[in-house]
Amino acid sequence: MDKLVKRHEALKKFSREYHHGLLLCWKIRTGVKNNIELSRIKKYADWFYQTYLISHFEIEEKYLFPILGNQNDLIRKAISEHRRLKRLFEDNLELQKSLSFIEEELERHIRFEERVLFNEIQKKASHEQLLILEQIHSEEKFVDNLTDIFWE
Repeated sequence: MDKLVKRHEALKKFSREYHHGLLLCWKIRTGVKNNIELSRIKKYADWFYQTYLISHFEIEEKYLFPILGNQNDLIRKAISEHRRLKRLFEDNLELQKSLSFIEEELERHIRFEERVLFNEIQKKASHEQLLILEQIHSEEKFVDNLTDIFWE
């Protein structure tokens, strides 16, 4: 087992954003468990995707992933998962199925990036690359959409 690596500040910003993604998964699970109308859950998931996740994916793909290179197997997996999640969020036909897959796959994706991919990026990144990433990626303060708190 790999020993724990102290996460560089540039990558900690991504880790903090992941917390909100994991909360989205929990909110979807809770809503489904409580038989909340699926369109309400989907509306919140769409808001989260549009407001936070699209830009998060773009920053990763533009600045973070090139550190290992787009031909790296871990990066190819992450990009493939981004595409799959995008399709799931954009599916408005089979809400039960797409919400279930979003909840499972987003959590799995976050765990993969946090536990595997970021460790590799941190090992390979130069000090300069991490400094640039730290400057480029400013962490947005998360402001939740509380117009319909279906998970409470």
